[in-house]
Amino acid sequence: MRGRYPSKVIDIKALRENPDVARKSQLARGADPQLVDEILAADERQRALLTAFENLRAEQKAVSKSVGKASAEERPVILAQAKELADGVKAADEAANQARVALDELVWQLPNLVVPGVPEGGEDDYVVLRHEGEIRDFAAEGFEPKDHLEIGEGLGGIDMARGAKVSGSRFHYLVGLGARLQLALLNAAMDRAIAHGFLPVITPTLVKPEIMAGTGFLGAHADEIYHLPADDLYLVGTSEVALAGYHSGEIIDLTEGPLRYAGWSSCFRREAGAGGKDNRGIVRVHQFDKIEMFVYTKQEDAAAEHERLLAWQEEMLQIAGLPYRVIDTAAGDLGSSAARKFDCEAWVPSQGTYREMTSTSNCTTFQARRLGVRERTEEGSTRAVATLNGTLATTRWIVAILENHQQADGSVIVPEGLRGYLGGLTELRA
Repeated sequence: MRGRYPSKVIDIKALRENPDVARKSQLARGADPQLVDEILAADERQRALLTAFENLRAEQKAVSKSVGKASAEERPVILAQAKELADGVKAADEAANQARVALDELVWQLPNLVVPGVPEGGEDDYVVLRHEGEIRDFAAEGFEPKDHLEIGEGLGGIDMARGAKVSGSRFHYLVGLGARLQLALLNAAMDRAIAHGFLPVITPTLVKPEIMAGTGFLGAHADEIYHLPADDLYLVGTSEVALAGYHSGEIIDLTEGPLRYAGWSSCFRREAGAGGKDNRGIVRVHQFDKIEMFVYTKQEDAAAEHERLLAWQEEMLQIAGLPYRVIDTAAGDLGSSAARKFDCEAWVPSQGTYREMTSTSNCTTFQARRLGVRERTEEGSTRAVATLNGTLATTRWIVAILENHQQADGSVIVPEGLRGYLGGLTELRA
């Protein structure tokens, strides 16, 4: 490792051989393809300087070896030459080091390469893959649906006023039935994860800068992350970060299949600039709880594992009895670490639209390269693994559950799949 960053953050050989793939990925994201050419130029310069350093060092070693064989008359000249070469080697080493740092700094700006089939464009250019579940016709039922906050306050389950009093805007208390509903939801999600072979993990919520950077969260959206300068630690916005760091710097064994972890954590996001209807209630808040799936797998198995994560998310949405749609997120709306992302969006009656409940991302080798997570091949060498992540349940689901299962009198029918986690309750009632 030279400089501040780990080497092999990307497959530079593949980039040299086929730079158009990276250029097309940048264009699909709406990013600057010129960055690819800057990386290639920096790589060429670094390799040239490294070759110059190695040639000088070889010459220096040869001259140093000749000192002992030289005559007394020749020795002063050779010693002077050796000193001059030593100075040159030192300077060449420093130049190669600086070139390596410059290259790595450019490389760390390059987001993951999107995989074939990802829609091009920005936030509104997603592709709807399918709709699932029935949307209720409240007009036919004879009443206007309330929003989740009105329902939650009526049940004594959500207290935004005291959350703001104690912590400021976008904080809340879940009380009584609200707290029980969240625990039921998260426990149901953890049980489903365990049933599908995930190892439950309660993760740290503070991580070091190199872990946060390694997952790709200190890029364009770094202002969304809470930083504690006195300790130089970051509050995670998802347990994905801590789980990605779990095997950092390790060679892991995938011969028995993927390593699957289900992280339970509180999550913290600044939500800078978020506004509109999201200001009301618990749609966008600074603190929430979540069950996150995280997988380490072989590179060639990542796409199939991505489909499995999506299927498990849909299973959980069906347990919660929510109508939803699945979207293939456009390249320009992907985070820097994702090569492809599917979102499941539940119907929110009070807003008359779908809102994101889960996302699952295939990060290919992007995070593993930055964090140094590898597997050993049959040939005995090592290579980066692939990582994937996906939400299985989060506080925001309470929004969709309350609104979709509300009754005219303000009570809420408990989805059948959650009743066992609520002591057999069939309805929530004040």
